[in-house]
Amino acid sequence: MTALIGVRREDKSEWERRVPITPDDAAELQKQGIRVIVQPSPIRAFRDEEFLKAGVTVQEDLSSCPVVFGIKEIPEHVFEPDKTYVFFAHVIKGQPYNMPMLRRMLDLGCTLVDYERIVDEQNRRLIFFGWHAGVAGTLDTLWALGQRLAWEGIPNPFTDLRQTHQYHDLQEAYRALEGVRRRIEAEGLPKEVTPCIVGIAGYGNVSRGVQEALSHLPIQPIEPEEVATVATSPDASRHVLYQAVFKEWHTVEPISPEHSFDLQDYYDHPEKYRGVFEQYLPYLTVLINAIFWTSRYPRLVTKAGIKALFERESRPRLRVIGDISCDIEGAIECTVKSTEPGDPIYVYNPLNGEITDGHEGPGVVIMAVDILPSELPREASADFSRVLQRFIPALAQCDFSLPFEECNLPPEIKRAVIAYRGKLTPDYQYLEQYLETRGER
Repeated sequence: MTALIGVRREDKSEWERRVPITPDDAAELQKQGIRVIVQPSPIRAFRDEEFLKAGVTVQEDLSSCPVVFGIKEIPEHVFEPDKTYVFFAHVIKGQPYNMPMLRRMLDLGCTLVDYERIVDEQNRRLIFFGWHAGVAGTLDTLWALGQRLAWEGIPNPFTDLRQTHQYHDLQEAYRALEGVRRRIEAEGLPKEVTPCIVGIAGYGNVSRGVQEALSHLPIQPIEPEEVATVATSPDASRHVLYQAVFKEWHTVEPISPEHSFDLQDYYDHPEKYRGVFEQYLPYLTVLINAIFWTSRYPRLVTKAGIKALFERESRPRLRVIGDISCDIEGAIECTVKSTEPGDPIYVYNPLNGEITDGHEGPGVVIMAVDILPSELPREASADFSRVLQRFIPALAQCDFSLPFEECNLPPEIKRAVIAYRGKLTPDYQYLEQYLETRGER
């Protein structure tokens, strides 16, 4: 018997052009006896014609598909009773804006599989867009730096860059970065931003994407402990960007002077630690945030901390914060809203808390695009689909009529089942409190 899956169009944003399954991978699945039906889309990076050429059915109606794949959240009116939906749900932190969506799925007896929670036994994510978010976010952040410096009247090589989505593909973007490299090596950076120090918070998949993009520039790695020394050195070079990667022990310290930092203890008991990252802010030109954060953990940058910086210095070194993680008022508390590629940046004024869209005005520029991988839609989709493809047969052929404990899903997928036939699974029972406190019951 042929299994059947659907791929819905993305409609959360006009900028969302990714697809979970590419035409080539859909064709391969069909050879394995899994028929794929794809909704038409006028904005998807892979055109309808490409799916048709691969032998994939393109039609509006997905009602015959018991399992439906997407990328971003799905509107409540789309859900059908008893179906299985696979997408980035953004519910595991109890996000209030998605609790009505989760409540609707439970009411309809749906099963929800969240890509974010497809993990191995060490809780490492297996399917993600983080690397591409890091690359795209870095390009957008450097573009923002160029715009900001130009507004300040400082000619600089970063004005040669465009936003990520304006490049045809990743290779064209890399060529643009290499052009900036040549200018920096030949002409040097303006004295007003020398030394130019880029701080990267985090060292996971997103950070690796950040560092990959920066590797196309003349980068000089330094340790966080060297940041202050380099920033104040008269011998610092104008022909490189200094890069410092911050790990947990650079950003927090135990509250008790009797204790030393222990990584596992920090993960288990973050309340025993306080943030100390803001000691580095006076020395950074650019900060790129690439960490996973929840409210249990200290912030990297607080509104009070950045206000103190701007009260001490009329024009601090810090020009741009690229908040790739984009948690609203989260690790970067002055990320007060998310943005889209068409309007990616705003200026946050720490002295009064006001924001101004664009790159002009007093304060620090914030880049907070929350769908960064959509700026590299074909490359990001191809990598994502390649990994997802090996999990699709299990989902397509699963007998969802069985109790959750007996269903024949592999453990990597089973860990990602947030809801099963309208009930929260054991690992996600804690979400009930968020449904209740949001008045959704």
